[in-house]
Amino acid sequence: MLTRTLVASVLAAGAVVVVPAVVRAAAPASAPQYSAEIRWTTGGVPHILADNWGSLGFGYGYAFAQDNLCTMAEDYVTVEAQRSLYFGPAGTYVQRANGVTVTNLDSDLFYQQILSSGLIASLTRDLDPRLVQLNDGYVAGYNHYLASVGGAAGVPDPSCRGKAWVQPITTTVSLMRFYQLMLESSQGLAIDAITSAAPPAPGSSASSAVLKDPQRAAAVLTAGLRKELAAQGSNAVAIGSSGTRNGYGLLLGNPHFPWIGTERFFQAQLTIPGQLNVTGASLYGVPLILIGHTATVAWSHTVSTAFRFTLYQLNLVPGHPTSYYENGRPVAMTSSTVTVAGPNGTSLTRTMWSTRYGPVLDSLSGLSLPWTTTTAYAMRDANADNLSRALETWFGFDQAKTTGDILSTLKKYQGIPWVNTIAVDKQGLALYADIGSIPGVPDSLAKACDTGIGEFTFAEAGLPVLDGSRTACDWRTGPGAAAPGLMGPSQEPYLLRTDYVTNSNDSYWLANPHQPLTGYARIIGSTDTARSLRTRIGLIEVQARIDGTDGEGPPGFTVPLMQQLDLNDLDYAAELTLPALVRMCRSMHGVAPTSTGKTVRLGDACNALAGWDMRWDPSQRGAELFGAFWSAASSGQPFAHPFNPADPVNTPYGLNTASHAVRVALGDAVRTLDQRHIPLDATLGSVQYVSAGGRQIPIPGGPGDPDGIFNAIYVDSVPGDSLTAPDEGSSFIQIVSFNSSSCPTGETILTYSESSDVGSPHYADQTALFSHKAMLPDRFCQQQIMSDPHLQITYVSS
Repeated sequence: MLTRTLVASVLAAGAVVVVPAVVRAAAPASAPQYSAEIRWTTGGVPHILADNWGSLGFGYGYAFAQDNLCTMAEDYVTVEAQRSLYFGPAGTYVQRANGVTVTNLDSDLFYQQILSSGLIASLTRDLDPRLVQLNDGYVAGYNHYLASVGGAAGVPDPSCRGKAWVQPITTTVSLMRFYQLMLESSQGLAIDAITSAAPPAPGSSASSAVLKDPQRAAAVLTAGLRKELAAQGSNAVAIGSSGTRNGYGLLLGNPHFPWIGTERFFQAQLTIPGQLNVTGASLYGVPLILIGHTATVAWSHTVSTAFRFTLYQLNLVPGHPTSYYENGRPVAMTSSTVTVAGPNGTSLTRTMWSTRYGPVLDSLSGLSLPWTTTTAYAMRDANADNLSRALETWFGFDQAKTTGDILSTLKKYQGIPWVNTIAVDKQGLALYADIGSIPGVPDSLAKACDTGIGEFTFAEAGLPVLDGSRTACDWRTGPGAAAPGLMGPSQEPYLLRTDYVTNSNDSYWLANPHQPLTGYARIIGSTDTARSLRTRIGLIEVQARIDGTDGEGPPGFTVPLMQQLDLNDLDYAAELTLPALVRMCRSMHGVAPTSTGKTVRLGDACNALAGWDMRWDPSQRGAELFGAFWSAASSGQPFAHPFNPADPVNTPYGLNTASHAVRVALGDAVRTLDQRHIPLDATLGSVQYVSAGGRQIPIPGGPGDPDGIFNAIYVDSVPGDSLTAPDEGSSFIQIVSFNSSSCPTGETILTYSESSDVGSPHYADQTALFSHKAMLPDRFCQQQIMSDPHLQITYVSS
């Protein structure tokens, strides 16, 4: 852990200079509707203080827009269904959190249908008035900042300065942004497929490959879903009172989310004296803290394995492909003609189709689901009506005082859309829960109602494809469910412990191996299956620290020891296989086979691997070579010793050096680095960095999966991005430690920094710290904030 002196020197080296000052906006002619105080601390973190909910939202909206207006403005164009107008109907964009590329026209049609339906107003009709005021204030604050710089023409960020699409927003558009996030792991995976689904032409005789070979179709769908959902990840560890040195709770939150676009996090503190005091981070455009802590409880989230949707296979009425059978009775689909604006005054129109389950779609995650004369497919989405419940859930978290408050909020609203919750309170009670908006599909329903493809997708991945011709196959509403068709809270897994709970995107099963969770529906996740290497190394290192067997002193966690666990950058795959890999390499006489059928000279590969210390630190040599090897090898069966459900934390292990595929993986790794012109012994920092202000900032960390690196950093080389800059991975890291005082302590780092504006002093200042594995003090209490060496105070009102 770096000292505060080194933190200060790194900030100075990054040319980040903030002069303590108090800035007051000109007093309005009459009493302001909104008024807030923004106290900016090191790293550009805003601590927003107000005396009412509207003003609190106003201050947040102003601070957020100052740092990220251009990035957010483009997403507001998206949810306003105006991408075709400004960027052309044939253009595309990438949904960074799920990796899906969407066509502008299809996106506009999808969101315009939602806007035209009045759904947002319907879903928020009974929203807590305080949340309404908070959102109204956020919109006013965002718009006030835009007006204060003279509109689009005066925006400091050149990426959108003067652009016609930079405009004030409305409260509906702000809520649409939140709804967009709710659909990320359900309808958001199939926007193009929903808008393009159309009945077959008269006389069509097209057939479906899904029906002809359901097992092959299931394999395609399962692979596609795994690829898309693998883009989402996180680590979280809650240490209870028996696992810390001071006997109080401690939390690590480390979501692995995009470094680009609107699924980045924005760090802030929200305070209304006597009513609310919460700090942490939110996804762009959300004026609530989504992961963070209050004075006495902290929480984070990891992406859940539970599916939030199912498909329904529809049997169509002969001669009427827009009608389907329900208990033998024909039922007509619903059509909606949607029109959106195109460039140069044009308009674009399409008809979209829906059923009582939800929208018809013609593909999903790489699998074609053609609408034929006999069959169509529809998606039922558990998050389609989950807007108010989700907002109320996080609003409840932001006011929570104990782990019990977190749990009761989860059970009351079931509003969590696609993540697990990990929490701990001051007294040291730790919680893991996958309680949220999960379809009411117990295993018995799936068994009775799965179609041909559904039998395979359910067995392999937990996703049922249900028979849409029988109402007996409708989702079942569980006891106490917050909405029709959901599992009840008692049917969803949770665990309370005083030692620890953890999750790294595997299922609920081993939240704590001392108390495995079993007996839950397959749609939520699997048990008795191999865990990811990232899950395993987390469990191993957490237990070793609690036991005091890791060589780091007396048992129990402290903040520095949790930081060390999170940022040690150990490659667990290497720990399990590297010695055998080096021996195999040296036995190959300098030549390795490749998947092309040709051989490649190994050169200095064996020495490069032998000299690597198995950590993805910027100064280390050999990480890139091993990463390329393991990426190829892990797609097969590389381990010498298989998975044993009786020892799931330590198996599988060992490298199967007798495998031809493993030898090919080494050859392919050497060939890959050669093609990318990367020396076999290149330092990680020379190829994994971000550029800012004319300098390269090396980034530590490596592939969380498949390598098993806790500090996950993924370089996906998405078109348009730097080939070496991270696309996603560790983002807002928080370590929160409670103690006997009223002020929690800890550290945070926003790996890509607060601002997406290249001209901002906070574009890369925290990134420079992260490069050195340094973090900022978590400033929560008044004295902590006011003692910040770079404090700057701004008063804003309107």
